Amino acid sequence: MLLAKLPGMGENARRGWDSSFPSFVDTQAREIVAALKAFVGDASDEQVRAWKDAVPPLQHEVGESIAQIGAPAADGHSAILEYELPLESRRPDVIFLVDGAVIVLELKGKEAPSQADLDQVAAYARDLRCYHRDCEHVPVYPVLVPMRAKGRQPHRQGVFVCGPDALDDLLRQLERHPERVAITRERFLEDEAYRPLPTLVRAARELFATGSLRRVKAAAANTDPACAEIARIIREAAATKTRRLVLVSGVPGSGKTLVGLQTVHAHWLDEISVDRGAGKPTTPAVFLSGNGPLVEVLQYELRAAGDGKTFVRDVKNYVKRYSRTPALVPPEHVLVFDEAQRAWDADYVKHKHAKEGVVNDAVAKSEPEHFVEFAERIPEWCVVVGLIGGGQEIHLGEEGGLAQWTRAIEGCAQRDRWQVHGPPQMSAHFAGCGRPFHQVSALNLEKELRFHLTKDVHRWVASVLEPAPASENAKIAQTLVKGEYHLRITRDLEAARGYLRERFDDSPDARYGLVASSRDRSLPSFRVYNEYQATKQVRFGPWYGDGAQSHRSCLRLQDCVTEFGAQGLELDGALLAWGTDLRMHQGAWSIANSRGFKKGGPQPRDPLQLRKNAYRVLLTRGRAATVVFVPELVELDETFEYLVQSGCGRL
Repeated sequence: MLLAKLPGMGENARRGWDSSFPSFVDTQAREIVAALKAFVGDASDEQVRAWKDAVPPLQHEVGESIAQIGAPAADGHSAILEYELPLESRRPDVIFLVDGAVIVLELKGKEAPSQADLDQVAAYARDLRCYHRDCEHVPVYPVLVPMRAKGRQPHRQGVFVCGPDALDDLLRQLERHPERVAITRERFLEDEAYRPLPTLVRAARELFATGSLRRVKAAAANTDPACAEIARIIREAAATKTRRLVLVSGVPGSGKTLVGLQTVHAHWLDEISVDRGAGKPTTPAVFLSGNGPLVEVLQYELRAAGDGKTFVRDVKNYVKRYSRTPALVPPEHVLVFDEAQRAWDADYVKHKHAKEGVVNDAVAKSEPEHFVEFAERIPEWCVVVGLIGGGQEIHLGEEGGLAQWTRAIEGCAQRDRWQVHGPPQMSAHFAGCGRPFHQVSALNLEKELRFHLTKDVHRWVASVLEPAPASENAKIAQTLVKGEYHLRITRDLEAARGYLRERFDDSPDARYGLVASSRDRSLPSFRVYNEYQATKQVRFGPWYGDGAQSHRSCLRLQDCVTEFGAQGLELDGALLAWGTDLRMHQGAWSIANSRGFKKGGPQPRDPLQLRKNAYRVLLTRGRAATVVFVPELVELDETFEYLVQSGCGRL
């Protein structure tokens, strides 16, 4: 009976408590704690004690604030406790809605905050700014409250820090929106008000289950034009019975894969498929990836929703199937090739298939040549969509790049039926292929989405790997700090692990894990087992998908994945163990300590560039944070100092 009378509580409540400031002060603390305990059903005894300790001083400070602004004005101010972010499982401790501002409080039972505490509350404020409808035009302030501290502490990294006794003064001093825009808690708490960007795996689940993605303002603004343009081209190809190559470019994390996933799940494709005598194909489009770990993870995650193998398929097996049987016709009309710039060249395709006993001339083609040839078997019309990234070619045989697609169109059997569509910067590549190239600006995705709208992660990584002067890198890093993307560095592996566990202890669904280069020799001495025999035991589905209770989960921070297991997938936080295979030596990158390639096998054209690309992948895996562990080795001292001076904050 008690809970039914509490302010703001309803059947669909996604918070433990919400009320006006006066109601918060006038309610017995034990009633508020009871409401919080009822909302968080699995709250530990420690958590309940923390609430009992925190609620009375919060009520006192809110009472002081009411005395300063007056009771009538305070009726328009709200206190929300344990607000569960919709579609997530994280809960900021306290949110105050005041006239013209949103204040996010994280309470810690200590005297001084840790780096992880600061980053945690900063991330809450960032996500509200980016993804909450009502926080777009008002300031959102992160406030860390060490409950055993007294008074105001120095402002640190964009976070206000104060003991509970100084909260009323801080509330009074924070700047507000000039028009004092009021936000009602009823509107603020609507489920539709908060729409976070889904991770790739969550987006795949959602697409498979519902056929559509939730609307995310920033993501939709970036990817909708590309999706619309691809849809237009597909419909035009079907209507004119032509063949099209569509190339979509974008920086890492810009949403290329999401564009591909949405394309293959468009329901209207069923309407334009060709009846081949036995009815229309049940799968008018297919998403193909040469990234084995991505395929494994998506199939693992989708196993409960149905046959994950119909959702995403492996490029290598697709090529093997259709190259061995020239008369076999793919059932799909639309072939989406993820990371198409990494397609294998003819020599490497022949090498890989020869190892499997397939040595005929039919497989002595590049993967782009194979795909164009497969597409030409499809009756009436077809569209091949290539999703093109840059600077992430890490395997042997991937160094041919975009030129392979040009040669595939130049040399195909039905060249007169093909047209090419792509962003303007690709036009020069196809100038001599003899086919129309349609320049479409919408097919270039320029904004990063993976990194919570921080635009400069890839620019910082590219600058570091150039290498540019550390002072230039540090300037870019400052923009990351302002966007609440956290770059941290340490020479203590346990400190790095502890930071990530503490940083994401409020996020049961967060994924963080240990990554390292495959070519380093030194890391096993520091209990980072990046050797082939160790990493081949990792099962990527459980590593990315299982919870902390599983010994196979990335959350244990024990099993390591290399660039080959990390590419195309993402974590909330990445712990990158930096090896000696790419080290700074007298101001330049050196790969002198890198493992070599097997004698007698294919050799890289540019080994240094492959190492840089590997670290480019590893440095861009974390959506919210990257922690770099640099072992205590003399040969890595210069690397450590360079990264610190480039903007990585010491733990």
